[in-house]
Amino acid sequence: MSTKHGLAHRFYTGQLSYDFVGKRKFWYIFSGIVLAICVIGLIIRGVNLGVEFRGGTDFQVPLTVTSSTVDEVRGKVAAFDVPDLDAQVFSLGENDVRIRTRALNPDETASVRTAVAEMAGVAPKDVTYTAIGASWGEQISRQALIALVVFIALVMVLIGFWFRNWKMSLAAVIALAHDLVVTVGIYALAGFTVTPATVIGILTILGYSLYDTVVVFDRVTENTRKLDDSRMTYSKAANLAVNQVLIRSLNTTVIGILPVTALLIGGAMLHSGPLADLGLALFIGMIAGVYSSIFIATPLLAQMKEREPEQIAHRANLERRAERERARSEKKAETPEDESSVAAPRQERRSKLSREQRKRKRS
Repeated sequence: MSTKHGLAHRFYTGQLSYDFVGKRKFWYIFSGIVLAICVIGLIIRGVNLGVEFRGGTDFQVPLTVTSSTVDEVRGKVAAFDVPDLDAQVFSLGENDVRIRTRALNPDETASVRTAVAEMAGVAPKDVTYTAIGASWGEQISRQALIALVVFIALVMVLIGFWFRNWKMSLAAVIALAHDLVVTVGIYALAGFTVTPATVIGILTILGYSLYDTVVVFDRVTENTRKLDDSRMTYSKAANLAVNQVLIRSLNTTVIGILPVTALLIGGAMLHSGPLADLGLALFIGMIAGVYSSIFIATPLLAQMKEREPEQIAHRANLERRAERERARSEKKAETPEDESSVAAPRQERRSKLSREQRKRKRS
């Protein structure tokens, strides 16, 4: 099939389309249900913070790593004579294993260090450990929150300045908030540990989400530039814009998700916590980003714009124009019947005259 008649071309020209804006209530309800589930998960289960945020002790021991090493170590650590270790086990390359536990007092640290050394068959002095205080995690959280606030403020200013439309800024920020809540909520429901890699991933997905939204808004701006001279409402022009960039958004998202999926699977197979955390945050965030830009940001923008006096007047003009065209077409439909009623006597007179002329010629 040629490109001219391909799926992307049909969406771009409007031959094939889906009414994203017209069916926005359905997607608002669907998004509300998803957000409610995520918020309930956050309230009930909470976020499983890593040792970097809540403090803990990190042990590192030299040990040959195979495909079953991490599971075997995890089982042996669970049998240590120290209550509520809450241990997490990761592999570091092929020759080291990392064990993270809750914050331990000096006696518990010595006991766990000895037990880890016996398990690995090494001397206790070969097991290194680091005590991580919760203050470091609080510092990361504070800096991440500051970065998030600054990012949102810059986004609103930039989009408002570039598109000359503050409603686009508001719609984009609401879409970003949706992506954040969904990502963090799924983390809570899945029980994944929130680490600094997770924070990096969450901040990264904001850029992906914003990119998809700006691409759609740019197309909306082009379609509505001469809206007064067109026969489309703002909602129809915005919906056409979404359909025009739909295939592009899906293609870029799929291409971006493929390496992220490999990162997620690789981190899970290698039992690498940071890789898996980063991969999951990116995977969820990228999907949520393309969804929010299509099903939330653009319909919300169209809904806000349709309430403006200019758009209300434009819709009224379109309705009056449609009414005039309908009346004109009805009048045209009636015209052939009137002409036929007038044309019949004329045709009869012409036939009579032609008969009289033929008679004169014969005489």
